[in-house]
Amino acid sequence: MHEHAHHHHGSNHLKPLVWGLVITFAFALVEAVGGWISGSLALLGDAGHMVTDSFSLALGAVAALLAQRPANRELSFGWGRAEVLAAVVNAVLMLLIVIGIGIAAFQRLREPQPVQGGMVMLIAAIGLLVNVAVAWVLHRGEQTLNIRGALLHVMGDLLGSVAALVAGAVIYFTGWTPIDPLLSVLICVLILFSSLRLLRDAVDVLMERVPRELSLPVVGETMAAVDGVKSVHDLHIWRLDSRSVSLSAHIVVEDLIAWPRVLERLRKTLHQRFDIDHITLQPEPLHFDPTPIIDRVSPPK
Repeated sequence: MHEHAHHHHGSNHLKPLVWGLVITFAFALVEAVGGWISGSLALLGDAGHMVTDSFSLALGAVAALLAQRPANRELSFGWGRAEVLAAVVNAVLMLLIVIGIGIAAFQRLREPQPVQGGMVMLIAAIGLLVNVAVAWVLHRGEQTLNIRGALLHVMGDLLGSVAALVAGAVIYFTGWTPIDPLLSVLICVLILFSSLRLLRDAVDVLMERVPRELSLPVVGETMAAVDGVKSVHDLHIWRLDSRSVSLSAHIVVEDLIAWPRVLERLRKTLHQRFDIDHITLQPEPLHFDPTPIIDRVSPPK
């Protein structure tokens, strides 16, 4: 027996990504020019990060469009995992950015460069406001892995703007230029942990791992305790995409005639206890007659 809920997401995931893309790319150009004129690595790094963010937001928007497409003969589960693939790409891009900024920061520590602190502070302050606005737009959307991937990039930008603002202030008031690459390294470390976590969650979906908030034994024991169920075996739980959880299992029952009532109790239990709606359950009789069906048919007279 197969029970499921169809998800229609419309443009809920697309609009935040498009708005974020337009705002981020426009300000990335401003930061790039300001970083080049002022000589700030933190500002240039943040500008490069924002350009990559624009790409990630565009990728996320395409994935959100694909996820809206219905299932077909070749993709019977639909295109939902397009958003998961986009999250993987975004996480890998962030790891590459972290490596690139880290290398540039160590080079800058070895060979300090003059930085115009005042200009850095001004542009970083504007960038901070822009990133807060984009983060707010994305945060209002449903928190799919795709949105989380885009939000990760924007939060990295936001931290980069804070680092650039602090670096500009320290340089402006004290003239101590090593603060610029040092804060860049600190931001890289923070972004690294978030990137690895996003990558882990996306790989969990692709590997069809049991969702981390669920326990396979606990779900199985709960199902086995439902009235009319004797035992549960071949239990599998996985995510189709970043939102929906699927479950399949074989259910041993005492009486197949009572299966519709048992199925309804199982469906309610799985929904109320674990928020699982996409289920495929196969009933099996407690006493199974192994005699081939052809031998149990009376011969013709």
